Amino acid sequence: MDAEAAQATEVVQSPRGPAAPCVLVIFGGSGDLAQRKLLPALYNLAEDGLLPETFAILGLGSTDLGDDVYRDKVGQALDRHLPGAVDDECWDWFSRRLHYQQADFEDAAAYGDLGRRLEALAEDFHTGPRFLFYLATPPRFFRPIVEHLGEAGLVRQERGWRRVIIEKPFGHDLESARELNAAIGAVLDEDQIYRIDHYLGKETVQNILVFRFANGIFEPIWNRFYVDHVQITVAETVGVESRGRYYDGAGALRDMIPSHLFQLLSLIAMEPPNSFGAHAVRDEKAKILQAIQPVGQEQVLHQAVRGQYGPGQIDGLGEVPGYRSEPEVAESSATETFVALKLMIDNWRWADIPFYLRTGKRMPKRVTEIAIQFKRAPYVLFRDTRVHHLPPNQLVIRIAPEESISLRFGAKVPGPGLSMGNVDMSFAYGDYFGSSPATGYETLLYDAMNGDATLFQRADMVELGWSVIQPLLDVWGALRPRGFPNYAAGTWGPWEGDELLARDGRTWRKC
Repeated sequence: MDAEAAQATEVVQSPRGPAAPCVLVIFGGSGDLAQRKLLPALYNLAEDGLLPETFAILGLGSTDLGDDVYRDKVGQALDRHLPGAVDDECWDWFSRRLHYQQADFEDAAAYGDLGRRLEALAEDFHTGPRFLFYLATPPRFFRPIVEHLGEAGLVRQERGWRRVIIEKPFGHDLESARELNAAIGAVLDEDQIYRIDHYLGKETVQNILVFRFANGIFEPIWNRFYVDHVQITVAETVGVESRGRYYDGAGALRDMIPSHLFQLLSLIAMEPPNSFGAHAVRDEKAKILQAIQPVGQEQVLHQAVRGQYGPGQIDGLGEVPGYRSEPEVAESSATETFVALKLMIDNWRWADIPFYLRTGKRMPKRVTEIAIQFKRAPYVLFRDTRVHHLPPNQLVIRIAPEESISLRFGAKVPGPGLSMGNVDMSFAYGDYFGSSPATGYETLLYDAMNGDATLFQRADMVELGWSVIQPLLDVWGALRPRGFPNYAAGTWGPWEGDELLARDGRTWRKC
């Protein structure tokens, strides 16, 4: 960051102290998610001084490891997945708090052993009866784990607190989401349940609320009178990698839309909450999901597009195989790897303003962004000039791979006569605030330890998200797609995705 940027940057912070004392139990503690994301995130919190002295971690898994072997395994994972070197002093502090226990998640007897181990850890590390359970497991274990925790009395809040973090996917359709909510709700109070979506741990996603509501110049134009439409893009260059078995039963619609993309949509479209408290923010996000205009089964054919990638070429990756050639994917799979939607929100702020969503694998580049396109200015002033076209202003919030915000507007090109060009006013987080190692889980884990549920999904929000896409699941489940694969890897999806906007006289932004 140069000197001018440093002088112009005024950082207003509220102090953050260490999280509340607790024992964090990770079901699936030796698994991929824990090793790649959760434990590196916890180490980052420790290095930033945001874990309390009175803290311990207990990993649970089916493998017979023991504490010392587990510590070695975690140390190797940190070496692989952290961008910088592990600090010896911090690792010494962190590793002494790492413990492991073998467990069969479906065996009720294992939870008696777990209870006894938790009592010992709470006493050794002076955490008190405060336990945070993280379900980093396949979805089939969510219900039995919660039910066994209840039967063993491990989630009763007679003293201290008990909280449970549940990973996505939370159900695979509306009916299963309702059943899972009911089963878990029979054991836990809603304020004990933290349904996690790691997208909400990204700094730029959280900054949407600050950007909108702390700056007086944007909120007055954040409505149907000034906005022409909104585009949300989540594109990946990778294929299904090692997730073929899961992905072939889920697809892009289930995997991405009701969780990641609806989270982004609700933050962009929500009304100002009366505070940043968890209930206030989540109430307003739920109202947006309720206001999404239902997509009838006949409308699915006109408002939704699905695609599946075939072989192709991607810069940096070279030739890549088609989806049906990926490991553990059926040779005649009808699973979609691309989805594009047009949604309308029936409320006063957004009436008649379309929201276009798209997500896909094997796209030309990895990018996650939200583009707000404003309505064009009247042309009448420029009728007798060399300006033949007034391009619209765009505000682009880039979430990945780099985090930035840019505003595009028209400016006069230097020289005689009047001609115009587009310019971008951009800000990148790293240039102004620096960057620190992050997995996207640090804030979420810290908030859960402190009992702040603002960035987690509530039961009604989960069900509302599934209710929006259920008609698509029904129609696409009944009608086998024609022409799959219908886009080559390294392209922006099938031509029908472009046609979705072209019918409205619009085009996708070039990311």
